[in-house]
Amino acid sequence: MKHAYVFPGQGSQFSGMGKNLYESNATAKELFEQANEILGFRISDTMFTGTDEDLKQTNVTQPAVFLHSVIAFKTLDNIKPDMVAGHSLGEFSALVANNTLSFVDALKLVSIRAKAMQKACELNPSTMAAILALDDAIAEKICAEVTAETGEIVVAANYNCPGQLVISGSIKGIEIACEKMKAAGAKRALVLPVGGAFHSPLMLPAKEELATAIEATTFSNPSCAVYQNVIAKAVTDATQIKKNLIDQLTGAVRWTQSVQSMIADGATHFTEVGPGKVLQGLVMKINKEMVADGVN
Repeated sequence: MKHAYVFPGQGSQFSGMGKNLYESNATAKELFEQANEILGFRISDTMFTGTDEDLKQTNVTQPAVFLHSVIAFKTLDNIKPDMVAGHSLGEFSALVANNTLSFVDALKLVSIRAKAMQKACELNPSTMAAILALDDAIAEKICAEVTAETGEIVVAANYNCPGQLVISGSIKGIEIACEKMKAAGAKRALVLPVGGAFHSPLMLPAKEELATAIEATTFSNPSCAVYQNVIAKAVTDATQIKKNLIDQLTGAVRWTQSVQSMIADGATHFTEVGPGKVLQGLVMKINKEMVADGVN
């Protein structure tokens, strides 16, 4: 029996996040203040008292979710995960939890990632859509057909759980794909209120910028395996972790497959660390026999 720790991504933020940690734990307060200094603005103030709209800005959202997750993890007593994983942005939190990245280096990378993604979104207006209750293979086929027939980029981006797939691409491509998904039997094909086509080729400019920063950052061999989004398998080699982290920006988040791999490797208990309860719900939908809880 193994205990997996998992870390949420963008979308799990909420006003007031991390405030209790800051007020009740000296280590947490110190880390928040360190983050404020590194980022050059008081992100803690935005997290604790900002509006939902304030927290939706990508350059705020990503470091905010990262900070909540990592600081919550660091306030736990003598926790040694058997394995870790993170959903999209959450992979950076996971890499701090297994000692691949230092807190400071990871925060700097997250900030660079957020800004680079924001720039890529402005360069290529694009979006994402949730496809419910349609077989993944059918959805993938429709994405490929739309791209081939129209020249518009549409790809499968997030394999969240069986029956819940998120697609990503150009605005026109997503609109066409959604109609085709519904015609093919999808229960819903819902365009999401996001700023761009994350985890698609449209993030290539951001990938190139992030790659430069990642290559210049020290990655240590981890204390336990990380199950990375793009390959959904255990990785313990620092060089391979770097490559997969770079590829993640334009590659799919294979969350369903990652959780299945962790279960196959002995995981029976999943603890989500950070804001929200999204990953706990996804784990239970992937395999209802798992124990899933959370720490925030």
